[in-house]
Amino acid sequence: MGAGGLQAMVKSGLPIAGKRVVVAGTGPLLLAVAAHLAEYGAKVLLVAEQASLWQLARFALDLVQFGGKILEGVEFRRRLAGTPYLTGCWVTEAAGSEKLEQVTLRRAGRHWSVECDYLACGFHLVPNTELAALLGCAIEEGCVSVDGQQRTCVSGVYCAGEPTGIAGVDSALAQGAIAGYCASGQESKARELMSERDRLKKFAAMLNRACTLNPQLRELAQGETIICRCEDVSLSRIRRHDGWRAAKLHTRCGMGPCQGRICGGALNFLLGWEADSVRPPLFPVHLKSLEASSK
Repeated sequence: MGAGGLQAMVKSGLPIAGKRVVVAGTGPLLLAVAAHLAEYGAKVLLVAEQASLWQLARFALDLVQFGGKILEGVEFRRRLAGTPYLTGCWVTEAAGSEKLEQVTLRRAGRHWSVECDYLACGFHLVPNTELAALLGCAIEEGCVSVDGQQRTCVSGVYCAGEPTGIAGVDSALAQGAIAGYCASGQESKARELMSERDRLKKFAAMLNRACTLNPQLRELAQGETIICRCEDVSLSRIRRHDGWRAAKLHTRCGMGPCQGRICGGALNFLLGWEADSVRPPLFPVHLKSLEASSK
């Protein structure tokens, strides 16, 4: 399951006490999820971070200027005392008959298996730019492009937080306040927050650099690996086509309930494809709602 998804389901009542969990992927979300699951009684067997020890050590040194972030990390690690935290490590296979029974991990060329009940997997977060794209805003390198006042290229449209780049809640709050002040003509108040926003943006750049995905991860997906779970489309079927649009037309990849929100990020990493269109409605709606909106 997705790391954030499993965390959300546990918060909603999914019984996790006594269950054996492996947490894998990259980024600080792994520690946060692992600590949360442990708090609810899960047996967190290990945390597998794909970034190398060197990448994380460099990040830790740069993090000195963000004391609060260091304390957060220390607190998460304290709550996971005794749980192995393996760097340069990732899951290569999840196996079982009717449910997950074990995962295979790789580290420094060595492979081994661990029996578990859940795999919480998360390889960083991806900005959701669909609404901005639908409005005609410019998207650059996967993020909504904004100026110093959080304005997009579309007149009267401001954007803040996660769509402009994954940088955490503090950055989102600062950007949102700046956008609100600028939209309401209070530029002087907005300027008071810009230095803090830029400082937090620097933190996000450091984090993205530290969690750059290892190119070897592209070798994990085999021909029979399901990439589009909604429409049950394998990688071998997708690779017969030369782009996102052709694959969508011939295989229905990205046309299921999630509308490419899951397979889109995977294909961007595996094949370098970018989604080339956004269609309304962005989320499933009742026909009665569409009928009402047309009147």
